[in-house]
Amino acid sequence: SFRLFPLREHGMNFRARPLTCREIEAFKKSSEVMERFVRAYELMLRFYGIILVNKKTGELKRAENWSERFENLNRFSHNNLRITRILKCLGEMGYERYQVQLVKFFLTETLVKETLPNVKRSALDYFLFTVRSKRKRRALVYYAWRHFKPPGSFVWGPLDKLVKYK
Repeated sequence: SFRLFPLREHGMNFRARPLTCREIEAFKKSSEVMERFVRAYELMLRFYGIILVNKKTGELKRAENWSERFENLNRFSHNNLRITRILKCLGEMGYERYQVQLVKFFLTETLVKETLPNVKRSALDYFLFTVRSKRKRRALVYYAWRHFKPPGSFVWGPLDKLVKYK
């Protein structure tokens, strides 16, 4: 069984076989496969009410229909599992910059703009920790801490290190 965002681990569909490292490397060498992957990513983003503004940087913005799409995201938590899968797959396929932008987008929408209250726990518990780069992940944890309410309840990073960050 084929997966749109395959991983090296089993997901909910046990008929889908996990990717091998060799398969990932073969995908990365094929410009056609990688272009299709980015198109699939853009398709899923649009489903969630998000637009990929810049393919080079991974910059994102809300789509025009964001309000109704965010309503769907807030109502159906199974989307959070899919987003986690997409984030992990972005990392596997060498799109770490896309990972960082998508996590930051969700942190902004959940913590700053407060448009996705039912996605907040997944953004903090799962999305954040899919980011492979320790440096970039730390920056995102710091960003989350700065915007988390109430500030004293933030448990996703050690307070002493967050206070000294940067």
